[in-house]
Amino acid sequence: MTAIQILIDGFAISALYALGATGFTLIFGVSGVLNLSHGALMVTAAVVAWAASSELGLGSYAGAAVGVAVCTGLTLATYGAVVRPIDRSRAIPPEEKEIFILTGTLLWGIMIQEFIAYLFTSNAKTVMPIVEGVVTIAGVRTPWNQVFTAVVCWGVIGLLWLLVNRTRTGKVVLAASMNPRGVTLLGFELSKIYVAIWLIYGVLAGIAGVLLGQFLGVSSYSVGPLTASAFSIVVLGGLGSVSGSLIAAYVVGYLETLTAYLVSPAYRTIPALLLLVAVMYVRPQGLLGRR
Repeated sequence: MTAIQILIDGFAISALYALGATGFTLIFGVSGVLNLSHGALMVTAAVVAWAASSELGLGSYAGAAVGVAVCTGLTLATYGAVVRPIDRSRAIPPEEKEIFILTGTLLWGIMIQEFIAYLFTSNAKTVMPIVEGVVTIAGVRTPWNQVFTAVVCWGVIGLLWLLVNRTRTGKVVLAASMNPRGVTLLGFELSKIYVAIWLIYGVLAGIAGVLLGQFLGVSSYSVGPLTASAFSIVVLGGLGSVSGSLIAAYVVGYLETLTAYLVSPAYRTIPALLLLVAVMYVRPQGLLGRR
């Protein structure tokens, strides 16, 4: 295994992590929610895309679209059925709502994981690639789909940046992340902003999940490691910092790639978790965090 191949593979998986972590960070920055069903949502997108393209014969493009759509719908259901009721509950003290939401999203993710295992078994599923063929990069034969994955991930991240920084909706979202009360005083409803953010997050998680299914394949057992990787990335980067999450995604992505190649794929998430523990002792606010 050459260093060039590790660099290429690590770049693709890191781009996937960056896309997923961007949405994860976005909902925390705006609504203060750490969604522990993140891995389950990504796996749902991949498994549904596999079933639609391979089992139903819809083809790779339609299968990918169905996977993203189902993931987006399930993400909105996560907010509507789990997060919002807890956030609005008068029976739960305000200082305890965060831990209730963490627990609720964790249990919701476990339910989705078990439902996926029941419907599709726990065997790994590989989504039909959108782009086929092989290209040679620095002497290393690389699937075109791998290059396509990295390009799409960064293209979507670029579109999200334009949405947040160059549109009126994006400016409202930024304002809500900095001063929610001020936004309400200007006549905007926070509930609608939160729904919009969760909708965007669902699309990002869906795209990342489908691309991950094409690149590595997924199963119900992938839920935990994906959630752990996303959590490690947002904490390493700094809670609420999108720029920090993008940097941390590449740190975690290359750590996992090196571990998978040099040790074993079974231990790929361990170094990132150990790094997370070290960072929490040395710099608890993360790379670019303010907290």
